[in-house]
Amino acid sequence: MRYRTLGRTGIQVSVQALGTMMFGMVGNPDHDDCARIVHAALDHGINFVDTADMYSAGESEEIVGKALEGRRDDVVLATKVHFPMGEGINRGGNSRRWITTAVEDSLRRLRTDWIDLYQIHRPDESTDVEETLSVLTDLVRQGKIRAFGCSTFPAEDVVEAHHVAERRGLQRFRTEQPPYSILARGIEGSLLPVCERLGMGVLTWSPLASGFLTGKYRKGGPIDLTSGRAGLNPGRFDPALPVNAAKLDIVEQLVELAEEIGCTLPELAVAFPTAHPAVTSVIIGPRTMEQLEGLVKGATLTLDDATLDRIDAIVAPGTNVYHPDGAWTHPALARSALRRRPLTDRAAG
Repeated sequence: MRYRTLGRTGIQVSVQALGTMMFGMVGNPDHDDCARIVHAALDHGINFVDTADMYSAGESEEIVGKALEGRRDDVVLATKVHFPMGEGINRGGNSRRWITTAVEDSLRRLRTDWIDLYQIHRPDESTDVEETLSVLTDLVRQGKIRAFGCSTFPAEDVVEAHHVAERRGLQRFRTEQPPYSILARGIEGSLLPVCERLGMGVLTWSPLASGFLTGKYRKGGPIDLTSGRAGLNPGRFDPALPVNAAKLDIVEQLVELAEEIGCTLPELAVAFPTAHPAVTSVIIGPRTMEQLEGLVKGATLTLDDATLDRIDAIVAPGTNVYHPDGAWTHPALARSALRRRPLTDRAAG
């Protein structure tokens, strides 16, 4: 397993990270089996484990905490905060009030005294980023977290946070965790160059594009829209929808390419983001031991320029075949009022 520096932190992390979103009631409810997956990942040389408080409503953190007992010092442990954790208007978001509470809850579930990387899971337009950076800086000084980052932030929000931290004498985001795959390359145009310029580590997620790059879903083949990921979000898998039909067409081309270079489609998919110079680590999210073993092989695969050129011809650089983040949409796109002047002020004359 290769290792890279996590931004300008001096922390060395494996080029593959173990993501635990599928641990718990949403994916694998067998806690002992999940622990075996964690131990196997560590035995393969993976030293970076990523989770979040909202994964299975805290259950994922509890599984990770139990699995890491006796091995905590060997692991760079990351978790996230932002999404609602129960009823109540103040039980979520990026405010000082909520983060102060949420970090204690995560520490308890993870059975640890400190979190190596604490990440803000999504932007929060209702909270000034200065407030968020201020409480995170305090948590570093208290020793409860070692560093902090953001996840799925637009490039402009990353830049704003950097300048606020510089102006106010606060610590800054050290990492960004965006979706990145052959089918979702939009971050190549702005976010990845910004992270490189700012010296931030980049931890990408969903290299298998929500399962489309596993080879399970093929053009003309049956797709069960009642179970698994497809059951949770049928709109992302229904082949009758043009966006999904386009994904299936591309999958056929990628399967052919993988066969030509002698690897599987998942290995090709996992190897792709590691080739980008801005990417520090690629988060894999296995639900079973078999999936882990298959995904780990992608870490040993090196894609040459000819192969990357072929991928560029199939999916153009900087292009998203689909919107990769189903959990958050930029307010400027989600709310029409932010894109339209008042009716009385729209005339050009």
